[in-house]
Amino acid sequence: MSTPVALVGIGKIAEDQHLPAIASSDDWHLAATVSRSGSVPDVEGFTGIEEMLATRPDIPVISLCLPPAPRFAYAQAALEAGRHVMLEKPPGATLAEVHTLAAMARERGLTLFASWHSRAACGVAPAREWLADKRITRVHIDWQEDVREWHPGQDWVFEPGGMGVFDPGINALSILTEILPHPVHLTAATLDFPANRATPIAANLRFTGNTTAHFNWLQEGPPTWDIDVETSEGTLHLGKGGSTLSIGGADHPLPRNTEYAGLYARMAECIALGISDVDLAPMVHVADAFTLGQRVEAAEFSF
Repeated sequence: MSTPVALVGIGKIAEDQHLPAIASSDDWHLAATVSRSGSVPDVEGFTGIEEMLATRPDIPVISLCLPPAPRFAYAQAALEAGRHVMLEKPPGATLAEVHTLAAMARERGLTLFASWHSRAACGVAPAREWLADKRITRVHIDWQEDVREWHPGQDWVFEPGGMGVFDPGINALSILTEILPHPVHLTAATLDFPANRATPIAANLRFTGNTTAHFNWLQEGPPTWDIDVETSEGTLHLGKGGSTLSIGGADHPLPRNTEYAGLYARMAECIALGISDVDLAPMVHVADAFTLGQRVEAAEFSF
């Protein structure tokens, strides 16, 4: 028997990813939504989470896919009401607030899942397994896309808490921290801020372990979501956000990519086991970039 879940934030990511993943799952069924403007046909909709929590005590799980800045208040309300919570990436606007949510879940015996959808890409697990015993000599991330295509008119991504180019860049960092057998940490960064915006539109990062990353939100045409890991036994290449994998130039066969289905399966598993899954390693790298990064002024940006 499937478990009812409420989806909070009915925007592009919910429509493109969360709704299809829930609809195709045997573990879940969508019982309610919370949104000021969006809705789902034939599903009870609310405009505020407090009303939903009070009206639907039968819904034990809340999935939050609204922007990170307001997410803490919604997660806090859900946990205080005794509900399990699944967080879209990044799990919050700050590390401190996610630590607070993790403590709340732990004290109440609830599950908190900070999901990283790119880690569920079909090439990530086999890449991690292959790299486990390899001597890594160099890593480079090339992560470029067009913000106008992926966040059309969404000014919140350039406001404090929106993270700017780290909104997609953190996907690359979530893969990096998943596949490397040893952790790395940031040593230097340059961040390009449009003159009229509060968050960066491009970034170059340098880590220990001869690891570098280039993020750009102004690329036109198809996106570039690539990670190359050079080792003493050949180069591993993850392409298309982790959905393709080659080792030593030879393509590695992979199953069909089902990132969000994997996330909802993991949420069901965590609840069944009575555990939380809150890995903040990708977000630590972003926080370090804002701490260490040299600010470079770039041309003004408008949608």
